[in-house]
Amino acid sequence: MVEITDVVCPLCGCVCDDIVVEVEDNRVTKVRGACAVGKSKLMGHGRIKSPAIRENGTLKDCSYEEAIKKAAEILAGARRPLMYGWSSTVCEATKVGVELAVEIGAVIDNTASVCHGPSVLAIQDVGLPSCTLGEVKNRASLIIYWGANPTSAHGNHMKRYSYISKGYFLPGGKKDKKLVVVDVRETKTAKMADKFIQVEPGKDYLVFSALRAILYGHEDVVPEEVGGVAKKDLLELAEMMKKAPFGIIFFGMGVTQSRGRHNNIINAIQTTRAAHTHTKFNIMPMRGHYNVNGFNQVCTWETGFPFAVDLSRGYPWYNPGETSSTDLLIRRECDAALLIATDPGAHFPGESIKHLAKIPVIQIDPFANPTTEFADVVIPTAISGVEVEGSVYRMDNIPLRLRKLVDTDYMSDEEVMKRILEEVRAIRAKEGE
Repeated sequence: MVEITDVVCPLCGCVCDDIVVEVEDNRVTKVRGACAVGKSKLMGHGRIKSPAIRENGTLKDCSYEEAIKKAAEILAGARRPLMYGWSSTVCEATKVGVELAVEIGAVIDNTASVCHGPSVLAIQDVGLPSCTLGEVKNRASLIIYWGANPTSAHGNHMKRYSYISKGYFLPGGKKDKKLVVVDVRETKTAKMADKFIQVEPGKDYLVFSALRAILYGHEDVVPEEVGGVAKKDLLELAEMMKKAPFGIIFFGMGVTQSRGRHNNIINAIQTTRAAHTHTKFNIMPMRGHYNVNGFNQVCTWETGFPFAVDLSRGYPWYNPGETSSTDLLIRRECDAALLIATDPGAHFPGESIKHLAKIPVIQIDPFANPTTEFADVVIPTAISGVEVEGSVYRMDNIPLRLRKLVDTDYMSDEEVMKRILEEVRAIRAKEGE
């Protein structure tokens, strides 16, 4: 038995790097410090056993070489291919993916399209007054979760980085801190809060506007109720923000995917700036998958844009709403799709999935999921952070290195992408002869 410390968890945007695992007979047998879902990911569960190609409606096992060749043939022959996913794999695989997208003139997109894409758009508009999670842990005496429920979505977030954690300047942990939750319903996180503010669905923009006005000293223009929230509650929250030496707003998909979308986030950022007139305040999106942020970083380095990038024109074209994956599929523009480290079959709108089921789909993932049910080529890969190392970006834009814990015969996402790229180039070179 070997004990490995400082293991980085490949699950959510927390990317906890203090996990301890025990490895015996090339298998993770015990995990300490991870949340329940992170522990399940590190210990492994049902895997896709072999690459497969669909023949006559049935997936039939094949070799890696056959699956990669078939995938390359599909992509090389497509006129409008989509490459989507990337949020649960490493930056090294994404880099090769962008190279392949350039080669075939694909649209490359990631899960930000259906989660924090509006946050990215807002940050492009007005910037982000933010900090690291380490600063939150050590300094933040007021934590506000807005449209987020970390007890269910980011299991270790409060314990490791915010409300429950003991910081250098806040050694008492939650005794030295205040927790406020703003949401449309009373969640598990809300039940832990010192103050819970219930907002009417779709009214976050109005509440941000009222709070912003109060912070700028214009409480006289705020009515007695805004978005289902009493003025007295907003005044109390504003006072808490003013008095906090260091505060943070963590916002989730309850804000990004409700009425207003990126305008909600612009208003939230401007509200944070209003708090800056009184104290030190920050804001941060609660990014979901462990490397959804990393794709946005790499894609921006390589193309100039963070997601939903159309490379069919010979140069990058970026227009979310036109070039994002769900919109392309609903308009039935795509004639092939490569899906990596994602499961749109479980999360995309019905109309998008209907079109996916009609076109050739290549799925690259360690695990079977609803997308496997209609994929034409299935290529299982090694689990990043367990069977292969690589670079990822935490929700606060801090890069971390995933570690390899056990050996495997599965190919890595990066290697599969490189092999597909080589095959595509070989096909194109042959066609050009």
